[in-house]
Amino acid sequence: MEWEKDSGAFGRIIVVDGCFLIEKKGIPMNIRESLEQWEKEYLSPYAMLSMNSRGRLKEEEQCDIRPVFQRDRDRIIHSKSFRRLKDKTQVFLTPEGDHYRTRLTHTLEVSQTARTIAKALQLNEDLVEAIALGHDLGHTPFGHAGERALDRVCPYGFKHNEQSVRTVDMLEKDGRGINLTHEVRDGILNHQTSGMPSTLEGKIVRLADKIAYIHHDMDDAVRAGILKEADVPREIGSVIGYSCGQRLDFFIHNIVTNSRDKDDICMSPEVAEAMKKMRDFMFRYVYRNPIAKSEEGKAENLIVTLYEHYLVHTEKLPNFLFRLLDAGEPLEKIVCDYISSMTDRFAIAQYQKIFIPKTWHG
Repeated sequence: MEWEKDSGAFGRIIVVDGCFLIEKKGIPMNIRESLEQWEKEYLSPYAMLSMNSRGRLKEEEQCDIRPVFQRDRDRIIHSKSFRRLKDKTQVFLTPEGDHYRTRLTHTLEVSQTARTIAKALQLNEDLVEAIALGHDLGHTPFGHAGERALDRVCPYGFKHNEQSVRTVDMLEKDGRGINLTHEVRDGILNHQTSGMPSTLEGKIVRLADKIAYIHHDMDDAVRAGILKEADVPREIGSVIGYSCGQRLDFFIHNIVTNSRDKDDICMSPEVAEAMKKMRDFMFRYVYRNPIAKSEEGKAENLIVTLYEHYLVHTEKLPNFLFRLLDAGEPLEKIVCDYISSMTDRFAIAQYQKIFIPKTWHG
């Protein structure tokens, strides 16, 4: 024994051969095992326990401190694809102003909303946070405009949720991937309306994603002068509130109230209907707004032009992607891997470098 300390309710912390252990009731456990035991004793019977994970794509030794979903969360935060989200469009393309959302701030707001709901329902916060932080890792530059462009030209199609899983499985760490658990990958894959996650934690993120973008995209639209809060129809506002803050608070409370002690995550029918109407309102006046979206056609053309260029000039692709080509991955998917990983700024810079003539200096 190298070190020991009383840790209160958890028992006595000891370090043996470099591993942290907690001795509780005379039985030594490492810290991870003690946290797993805490989950078992405290969390809802409907929660996904870390000890019950279906595991990773590649088996690996467990951490002695962190349960598997906490470890996944940490891997995502330290990934390059997570850092690149700071310079990817949420709704407004490269806006002038410091307070408009990016894909990164959207991700953080999804995580915050999802964790609030999970904590209230005594579900697994680590799993919720890992799914939320990873759900948009495969998103394209220029938001859904970039996604539409790649989906149109790639013969295999392109969906950002599928690309997010491909990113964590195959692209991160120069093609080695970060080997996340089944439950986190399932939640990332199924976070869109068309999907249905296998865990309650994944279902929370699926709803939190919609709540977050309805909330912050309306806030950004008001900031941009495209909408006013008074524009929200009375039939919607009378149910879920007349301000962004009211609606966010109301959605969270409604989900918690209607999901407590249930093996499901749900809203009351009238609130779910009001949320659908609010989402339709946002699509009509923001997501398809000709002023807000005036530059998207240019962004789509830029993405298509880069795609066609890299199909021919494969020598310009990053070296690690050639290993995927050698493994039999289609070239079209490899090009999508490269372009979807770009930030808005990098995509524009590459386009300028390749297609815009430079001034000649004699």
